[in-house]
Amino acid sequence: MKHLLLSFMFLFVTQNSLSQEKKTHSFFEISTRFTFNVNEDFTFDPDDDETFLEASAAFLRLGIGYMFGDRFSASIHAGYDYHPIHAIHAFPTYAKLRYNLWSDIEDSFFIQYGRGKMWRPSSRFADGDYYNLGFGWELKRQHRWKPTILFTYHRKKIKGFRDSGNLHSVSLGFGFRFF
Repeated sequence: MKHLLLSFMFLFVTQNSLSQEKKTHSFFEISTRFTFNVNEDFTFDPDDDETFLEASAAFLRLGIGYMFGDRFSASIHAGYDYHPIHAIHAFPTYAKLRYNLWSDIEDSFFIQYGRGKMWRPSSRFADGDYYNLGFGWELKRQHRWKPTILFTYHRKKIKGFRDSGNLHSVSLGFGFRFF
């Protein structure tokens, strides 16, 4: 009787696991982001080779996470930030929560929040805290990788930096999620 019950249970679990699409899965994420400032040397003179916007920072992020159903995901990230205007190099490590506001067959629109620690390689400034809040658009494809477009607000709390110790930036980026 035990063998029959055990065989039936094994058959039931196997059938359920193979017949349904899994809604939970792990992923790997990579993204690059850029922050732009208005160029102070810009003029409306057509012979002037100055652009209206100039890049003021570049960010690179790598992460690994887990998708819980169709809407919610949690991930851990590490990255590299470079702010040439302030001569700041930083390595943020943080946890990120993401919620899909809406999804359809083609794509999804999401919000995300991240919080963690920012490590500084030099003694010019101390280590600090890192926060980000943003939204984005993920394009669904038939492949295992999905391109994303990101718009993110970043705040780096650095002791000894300027008056408040905060370095704020808004970035535009793109990346990929690999499932």
